[in-house]
Amino acid sequence: MPLPAPRSRAERRRDTEHRLAHDVDAWVATASPDGAPHLVPLSFDWDGEALLAATPADGPTGRNLAATGTVRLALGPTRDVTVIDGTVEVLDLGALPAERADRFAARAGFDPRAAGGAYRWFRITPRRVQAWREVNELPGRDLMRDGRWLA
Repeated sequence: MPLPAPRSRAERRRDTEHRLAHDVDAWVATASPDGAPHLVPLSFDWDGEALLAATPADGPTGRNLAATGTVRLALGPTRDVTVIDGTVEVLDLGALPAERADRFAARAGFDPRAAGGAYRWFRITPRRVQAWREVNELPGRDLMRDGRWLA
């Protein structure tokens, strides 16, 4: 079966921004300081600059995010994937304005503030973004490098 024509970088960016604005969950890949991998799904909220997620600070993901300050996220199905490498800022539950935390809770259907002090916010700033559907979209899959959109 012939592949559809590859999307332009600008089309991929629009599709990626749509996914960030409308998807609720992402696969979150972290590694411990000694390199042990960990992969979990987490809900997120995108504010146009960064993704906000919440997870227990003492769980593997929370510990890894805090220790390394880096993360890889994957959104979408395997034939329409967006991969984001980002830096992480760890925030206490009370550190966000209520409006921002409320927005996360409404979108995710979960309010980590109700879970008590075990949770932390993790603000993820994209540094590299890639998107592709099929092998013909592998060239030019980089949409962002060093935190700057390429299209």
